[in-house]
Order: sequence, then structure tokens, then C-alpha cells
Amino acid sequence: MTNQTIRVVAHFIALPNKVEQLKAVLLEFIDPTRQEAGAIKYELLQNQSDPTDFTFVEEWTCDQTLNTHLNSPHIQAGVAKLEGLVTAAPDVRRYHLLA
Repeated sequence: MTNQTIRVVAHFIALPNKVEQLKAVLLEFIDPTRQEAGAIKYELLQNQSDPTDFTFVEEWTCDQTLNTHLNSPHIQAGVAKLEGLVTAAPDVRRYHLLA
């Protein structure tokens, strides 16, 4: 399967008293990321029944554009702000669409 896009699901869990602070950090990722070459879709979701639960749903043209994104200055700066806001390191998974 060639020329297949990369789908990403990135999951963040805020500390209960840090929900709004984490939300603010994650929202800062959106505009610069949507301007990046290779970004097809970049959406931030918040769980309706558990407000500490945030998930990015992403689609990228290829692994190279995703890797460039992950190493971009705005992502690196945002990741540095996560300490003290989340219960654990983000759970970031890459997927290929099957059907």
C-alpha cells in the first residue's frame, strides 16, 4: 500500500485541577499545525463525560511530514509546558486506514 496517508490519535489526560490550563496549551497547537505542509486534518476533541480527557485526531500526507510536525518549534515548546498538567506522557499512535 503506497501513497497512503498517516492517521494519528494523540491522547492526553489532564490532572483534575489543570483541565483549563491543558486545554489552553493544546489549543495553541492548532493554528500553526494546520498551516504545516502535509497536514490534512488536525482536530482537538474533549470527552463530554470526562473533561480531563483530550484527543487529537490527525491525518498527514506521510511519515516525513508527521515527523517534521513532531519536531517543529511550536510542538516542542508546547510539549515542554505539559509537565504538571497531565497524569502521564501523551499516548500518540499512528494508524493506516484499512477500509
